[in-house]
Amino acid sequence: MAREPKDDQPGPPPRAAQRHPNILIVGQSGRLQYEALLFAASLRAMSPGFAGRLIVAEPQPGPLWPGDPRMSEDLRAALADLGAAVTPFESRHFGAAYPYGNKIEGLAALPAGEPFVFFDSDTLVTGDLAALPLATSRPAASMRREGTWPVEDLYWPGYTRTWKALYDRFGLDFAASLDLSQPDEYWQRYLYFNAGWFLGPDPAVFGARFLDYALSLRDDTPAELVLQPLDPWLDQAVLPLVIHGLGGGRPGADLAGLDGDITCHYRMFPLLYARESDLVVEVLEQVCAPNRIKKLLKAHPPILRMVYHGQGREVRALFDRADLPPQEKVIRNRIRAAGFWMR
Repeated sequence: MAREPKDDQPGPPPRAAQRHPNILIVGQSGRLQYEALLFAASLRAMSPGFAGRLIVAEPQPGPLWPGDPRMSEDLRAALADLGAAVTPFESRHFGAAYPYGNKIEGLAALPAGEPFVFFDSDTLVTGDLAALPLATSRPAASMRREGTWPVEDLYWPGYTRTWKALYDRFGLDFAASLDLSQPDEYWQRYLYFNAGWFLGPDPAVFGARFLDYALSLRDDTPAELVLQPLDPWLDQAVLPLVIHGLGGGRPGADLAGLDGDITCHYRMFPLLYARESDLVVEVLEQVCAPNRIKKLLKAHPPILRMVYHGQGREVRALFDRADLPPQEKVIRNRIRAAGFWMR
């Protein structure tokens, strides 16, 4: 029997004067604090007219973290100087065992009833976010993805039965989610996103649904998924269900800049230099240049080596951006073979 989704009622309408949504990223000790600083610096440099708030959700110490996940005081101060508000949240369900759960639980750091857009911290702003209709969009997420999940297996039930089991679990209309221009049993026929960005009109409603569905799949996995890995794919398996259930879907052309000219989910610095545009590289190096930023970012070895020591340019010379390998793993292997790979 399908479970009754929780918290289905829409939240209050956005404030009439709110032209731009709140932006949420996650910042915590280690890699993410440096990426958060780069995001904030690129937002201010490339989108000065964006009037929405930048909120950096910071997980707090607790039993689900083996150490203190909070950022250093220097990084917190630098974020504040760039206009970001560091806001704490409690990790009650995921923590270190599944850090991707930060993007689910971190939605609690946002004010309810106000439009939002979440970005993975390893994202650069490369254009004018204020030019996009972010505050008025229905729920949607990034289409810059590969067919990473579900994973094809000799004994698996196939794409249709796997995805339909999830829609049935939550009482959702599976048929309405399909892209019928794509062939049956081809991964792009099924609603699937990269969780590098997603947006909606109310983070409280979105977050409650996201958490409910994620815990259900983690703790009571349908039989059709017994061969499927949910670590690290849990958030991306659940995200299409959340968006579809809240009346959203694939983003329209008006949001194409979030996967193109206005933001770039680079993920790792060697991959950025290998495959992203000249504009992305220029923005990265521009926002890394000021001394107040440089003294903090040099503590992160991938930025130190790729940006400040120039190894990123050596990685870039290994590839023709007009003829990149179709699969990311091939790009990674070539970088590794040249001795430049690092996370």
